[in-house]
Amino acid sequence: MTRLYLLDTNTVSYILKGMSVAARKRLSSLGDSEVACISSISEGELWYGLDRVGGGERRRNALRLFLGRMKVLPWDSDAAMVYGVFRSKQEAMGRPLGPLDTQIAAHAIAAGAVLVSSDAAFKHAVGLPGLEAWATDFES
Repeated sequence: MTRLYLLDTNTVSYILKGMSVAARKRLSSLGDSEVACISSISEGELWYGLDRVGGGERRRNALRLFLGRMKVLPWDSDAAMVYGVFRSKQEAMGRPLGPLDTQIAAHAIAAGAVLVSSDAAFKHAVGLPGLEAWATDFES
């Protein structure tokens, strides 16, 4: 059975910026039954971040290359349905996440993927198939 890992925006950013050797090493050491992917929500966040800081052509090319090797999960009706239920539960518990984090967590749940993130907010996300922090050598 294949194990799917959905990398959050911060994990991808740490890898691309060379800020976490541990995360890069974990990604490159995935076994035959492990697949890494990102949400199309994270893809948008990454492009936004590059534009906001005036990322040069070198950084844009690095992101294009990374995305070319990575499976990008499209936001679909299953993710939207999970999002509605997930957001409602988080709010009822008094632990809402930010808007994009809510979408990313819902996407991980819908895909049955372990969410890979260093964001502490996800520790309170109900229903995640798993949560791992690969950037163990970087404190956010």
